[in-house]
Amino acid sequence: MITANTGPISHVTADEPQLIAERLNAAEKLAQEHALREGSHGILVTRYGPTSFTVTLSSDVPYGITQERDLA
Repeated sequence: MITANTGPISHVTADEPQLIAERLNAAEKLAQEHALREGSHGILVTRYGPTSFTVTLSSDVPYGITQERDLA
């Protein structure tokens, strides 16, 4: 499941690897659309556990870059 909060942040959860990949790709595409409009932030994908992720814009990531962070 992908649930979007206010602003360009998506929470992604799934139990199967294929679903995780599909949902993360969809969430990253949404984040890219927001990043193109803003033109100043990169994308940060954070893993909280084997089935829980967030995808968001981050001022700590250079524009045009997607970075991964693992907090699991």
